[in-house]
Amino acid sequence: MLIAFVEAVIDGDADPTSARRALRHALGDAALVDAAATVASFNAVVKVADGTGIPLEPWKAERTADIRAALAIDDLRSHDT
Repeated sequence: MLIAFVEAVIDGDADPTSARRALRHALGDAALVDAAATVASFNAVVKVADGTGIPLEPWKAERTADIRAALAIDDLRSHDT
């Protein structure tokens, strides 16, 4: 349910109404607000980092190499391309 909500919010073409309703019905108003705030915060931090060209720290790159490879994150377009 949380994944459906996140995907609906992040996908600019999706309508998050049904995911929002499901989350609110199952977990309540406070959980919906927390989930929305978390998605918004994460999205904003990433956009600020990308927009300013902040590089991934070497220690983070090393520790996240496996998960980035599994998710093909390094294949995504960056501000340099």
